[in-house]
Amino acid sequence: MFELKPKIRFKEFKDSWRYCKLSDITTMHARIGWQNLRTSEFLDFGDYMLITGTDFENGSINYSTCHFVEKERYDQDKHIQLANGNILITKDGTLGKVAYVDGLEVPATLNAGVFNVELKDKSLVDGKYLFQYLKAPFLMDYVSKRATGGTIKHLNQNILVDFPVVLPDKNEQSKIGNILFDIDNLIKLNDNKLEKLKNYKKAMLDKMFPKNESLFPEVRFKGFTDAWEQRKVKDLFKVTRGNVLAATITSEKQTDDVPYPVYSSQTMQNGLMGYFKEFLYEDAITWTTDGANAGTVNYRAGKFYCTNVCGVLLSNEIKANKMVAEVLNSVAKKYVSYIGNPKLMNNVMSDIEIKIPSQEKEQDTISDFYCKLDNLITLHQRKCEMLVNIKKSLLQKLYI
Repeated sequence: MFELKPKIRFKEFKDSWRYCKLSDITTMHARIGWQNLRTSEFLDFGDYMLITGTDFENGSINYSTCHFVEKERYDQDKHIQLANGNILITKDGTLGKVAYVDGLEVPATLNAGVFNVELKDKSLVDGKYLFQYLKAPFLMDYVSKRATGGTIKHLNQNILVDFPVVLPDKNEQSKIGNILFDIDNLIKLNDNKLEKLKNYKKAMLDKMFPKNESLFPEVRFKGFTDAWEQRKVKDLFKVTRGNVLAATITSEKQTDDVPYPVYSSQTMQNGLMGYFKEFLYEDAITWTTDGANAGTVNYRAGKFYCTNVCGVLLSNEIKANKMVAEVLNSVAKKYVSYIGNPKLMNNVMSDIEIKIPSQEKEQDTISDFYCKLDNLITLHQRKCEMLVNIKKSLLQKLYI
């Protein structure tokens, strides 16, 4: 046994931690070979749930994707009958994925390829603490070095039993487990909000732009009733392309003197382009002309530079705006050539026909709506990233 202390801890705890093996504190069972299920036995409905590794989602179990089995199969092995608080680890396919059984309301058993991990003594080990420890990178690092098999890897039980776990006092375990669960719940909450916003945007894009031969959208802002117009891109914008010189200096850091981003494909890098004034764009639409992201369209607010893997639409008859960018992004992929390297060149973009409102005010109103919606989506994305980074930092400091 080794005695250790983490980098940070709750102030009321002073005792050293100790190492133990996973087999010292848990039992591990999986569906044995002769019990394996055939897919013909999977039921869409039933009284006895079957949980598979593919039902794991970010440490939880998506019960809506689970199948069911007959009672005979459930009764076959009590060691893989599940209860809330159990920890599951995949041993085949994607190895080392971990899920915590919570919110289970019906009898459930395991499919092949998953270990059921149960605590031997709940007075000494906190289940949430152990789950978080197993879900952290420590287990995956351990597994990747020891998994057996060729192309298809397996995590044998005789490997997993020796996995080293560090344990503080039970009360300290509980505090660590609870705070990490709280962060997980915040991450899920923001992920759900983010997903709802993305779905809402997708629905609005479907309803706010005319379909097929119609020139009238299904949903529009109050006060607008005129038919939309169908026009070619080249009749509305000046069609140009980013500059190859931008690619040579994107490694430079953005400064107060040159506060303009450089766009290359779908990535943004800070660039020092102050001495290429003629290549500075403002409030324009870009699209990726080459590569895997060919045909992806974005509205770029403010001043910017871009490399020659981007095409640029500059305001001409109408203003380049978020609304047109969204319209083009919904159709541009259809015009990408996949002969060799995917491409959507300027001449092809120029001839794409799109439908736009005849009134500039309606264009601006729709643009403002999508700008605000995208800003909200970005806000939630950054919040999710911040929470993930906070948890990553805590895992490095709360555990040894």
